[in-house]
Amino acid sequence: MRYNRQIKLDEVGSSGQEKLRNASVLIVGVGGLGCPAAQYLAGAGVGKIGLIDHDKVSITNLHRQVLYDEFDVGKSKALVAKEKLQRLNGEIELVAIEEALTIENAEKLFNQYDLIIDGTDNFETKYLINDACILTGKAWIYASIYKNEGQLSVFNYQNGPSYRCLFPKTTKQNVSCEATGVLGVTPGIFGMLQAAEALKIILDAGTVLSGKLKLMNILYGTEQVLNIQKRPEEIRKIKNEGIIPFRIVCELKDTGKTYLDVREDFEQPKVNSEKVIHIPLEKLKDRLKDIPDMEEVLVFCQSGERSQEAIEILQEDFGFRNLKNVEGGIEKIING
Repeated sequence: MRYNRQIKLDEVGSSGQEKLRNASVLIVGVGGLGCPAAQYLAGAGVGKIGLIDHDKVSITNLHRQVLYDEFDVGKSKALVAKEKLQRLNGEIELVAIEEALTIENAEKLFNQYDLIIDGTDNFETKYLINDACILTGKAWIYASIYKNEGQLSVFNYQNGPSYRCLFPKTTKQNVSCEATGVLGVTPGIFGMLQAAEALKIILDAGTVLSGKLKLMNILYGTEQVLNIQKRPEEIRKIKNEGIIPFRIVCELKDTGKTYLDVREDFEQPKVNSEKVIHIPLEKLKDRLKDIPDMEEVLVFCQSGERSQEAIEILQEDFGFRNLKNVEGGIEKIING
């Protein structure tokens, strides 16, 4: 009875429901994209869903990551998502992975799943997903959000184009909703579209968005679909060389000051200077001794929001009085 409404569809039926039950999907990032994708795949009866996310729920997440609520703030996204999705569907297997996707763990994790969904908001992880999918022979469903706009595609599907075919060159500037803002419905819509692509692939139904890039502006109701040209040399390069690390190194404008970088290890660009102390926000309390308290320390992140949060924690809980926020984030303190 649980799946009665979709089993009635010619594209599903009992055999299609069995395909869903036997399928496995890994969702990388359980945020604005990953939450709705996970909810609809769990509801549809996908047999195994992996949820990888190293982050904790923040109050700023709630307007778009509607799987969470106020009581979840400060808790592990992966664990909370697993618990709530299990209540939605107790018949499926849910795996919570409380870590970041890295070069070291990507291939091993991807080999455990049939299909990968990208719920991330940074270029470095998208390139990592792409390269690991090429090496493991997995298709992946891409989405990216910018303000009121979004992009959607399926890469590495049945010998189709890869992400590097669309974006062979990298950029040092990440564009995330932390820095630019976003209406909650925008990633919600694209997360559901990612789930739809996953269901089509599993059911072998409809037309998969491989070799196509779907563009939508939610505010103005416009959309278009562009063709993606396959670049075989980009795919061969990954097969020959393995995962290519996404790393951009920049120099400080002012090397006479001391800085505290509270971004995650994977975030780019990196700053090449002995004057920068790198401690991710979640680990500040464990490394207080590494933070100078007798000289001014400029605290930065990608946009200036997490660095302000870090300063408030260090001031209110540990008595630091020498910290100054870099408003506007890393772009304000580097050359280029």
